[in-house]
Amino acid sequence: MSVDAPVDPILATDRTLTPPADPQRIGWWADGARPGDRRGTALLTGHTVSTGGGALDDLEDLVAGDRLEVSSSRGSIDYTVASVEIISTSEVAARHRELFDQGGAPRLVLVTCEDWDGEAYQSSVVVTASPTSAG
Repeated sequence: MSVDAPVDPILATDRTLTPPADPQRIGWWADGARPGDRRGTALLTGHTVSTGGGALDDLEDLVAGDRLEVSSSRGSIDYTVASVEIISTSEVAARHRELFDQGGAPRLVLVTCEDWDGEAYQSSVVVTASPTSAG
């Protein structure tokens, strides 16, 4: 999976984190850690488009052990995928404290929608990754 997309800072409104309207852009939760910070979750979200064209269309294809590189003005940070889950939208809401945690070790969480039923997406893909140890 290769994604080259602009990243926009976004904020949660009414406990909802909405990706940028343009499906080719990714949103970074600006109240959280940045990729490369020493603590907390850097949370990125983007759209999946049922007909293709969303920045995170192929997120569900990642598997544990895959490597990710996040590039920014601060440099590049390498991550290793720890888990890939497809969970219901209600479970995403129930796990918000875990997903948005800022007190723990540094990590990257990527979230996009999944399971289009013709009217709405029924679940989300949640990828959790940890910084790759230098070695």
